[in-house]
Amino acid sequence: MSAEQFQQLTVADYVIQALRTDQGTEGNSLAFPLLGMFGETGSLLSELKKKQRDKVAFVAYAANVAEELGDVLWYLTVLANRGGVSLADVATNVGRNFVNWKAADDAAIDFASLQPDHIQLAGEPTPEFESKLLKLAGDVGQLAMDYRSGALNDNKAALTGRLVTVLRSLIGTASDAGMSLEGAAVKNLWKISDRWPKEQKYPPPLDEKAIPEEQLPRRMVIDIVEREVRGQKYVFQTCNEINIGDRLTDNAEEPDDYRFHDVFHYAYAAVLTWSPVLRALLRLKRKSDPVADEAQDGARAVLIEEGITTWIFSLAEDLKYFEGMKAGELPFDLLKGIRQFVKGYEAKACPLWLWEEAILQGYAAFRYLREHRRGRVTIDMANRRLTIEALQ
Repeated sequence: MSAEQFQQLTVADYVIQALRTDQGTEGNSLAFPLLGMFGETGSLLSELKKKQRDKVAFVAYAANVAEELGDVLWYLTVLANRGGVSLADVATNVGRNFVNWKAADDAAIDFASLQPDHIQLAGEPTPEFESKLLKLAGDVGQLAMDYRSGALNDNKAALTGRLVTVLRSLIGTASDAGMSLEGAAVKNLWKISDRWPKEQKYPPPLDEKAIPEEQLPRRMVIDIVEREVRGQKYVFQTCNEINIGDRLTDNAEEPDDYRFHDVFHYAYAAVLTWSPVLRALLRLKRKSDPVADEAQDGARAVLIEEGITTWIFSLAEDLKYFEGMKAGELPFDLLKGIRQFVKGYEAKACPLWLWEEAILQGYAAFRYLREHRRGRVTIDMANRRLTIEALQ
């Protein structure tokens, strides 16, 4: 895209896209976005602390600060909307006071115009960054105190004034951090789309360009049965009456039914169209493609998938194996962690909402197996579904 074609992100456009993901919790009260803004401001302080403690090793500083700035902006947007305040009005008046207040021209105000032209983007934070960040935290804290005291009840003017103060501090914090607030807003919108897209459109299978003989099966039925052998319980798996993999135990001191965990790999295959583990079980490495064979289907990729599965399982135990959770409710930090796991592998192309589908479907089947100790699993890649039914 040329410089002439590039369009600055307006505040109004950001608001429209950001508000798609406000779930309207707690009757649209201000408490939720206030708590969120307070928490994200604290995260910004944490990022600064890490940077000061380990200037060389903390390489994720810039990316993390940009993400936290975008999150603060999202909560500010939700807070303004729930309070009946136009964020464009707030942005237009960050350099004004109520005496010379000016209504916003929504089409004109953009994020780029809110910051000075001379800031050095993506550089080290200025010496003033710490004080600006502490001021932002103080302003957010004062906003929370005003809400708690009732000073904002039916007082739109007071809320508007506080929001102007917070946005002014947020702009100053971004500038002294060497960050573009517009860049943080764009990154935030990308995260929203990755997690809560307006339209969920399944990407093509990751191995669609592989020869048919080396593609993951588009449909596969697997029978999973728990049996006792010499006093020890094992899980056996068969497809067309042929054994798949080894018989499995929990491999743990305390039984936790991890012996059924292959169902998670089947869910990854069905929904994500990705599973180096299933490829290994079926001997389906992409030998015709040396790069895919070595990097995507090799032992390291298998370990990555197993690591993701074990890590999610350790979190799922405390969340009743995600029972009752619906799409959009899986912890975002969990999904972010997965993105870090698969960095450098083809599964990085899978959006976070698709990972959530795979996890929820896999755990639905796992819960069934925990209860019934046997079941027939169907991988249906065409419809991105993993289903389970009774096995007599």
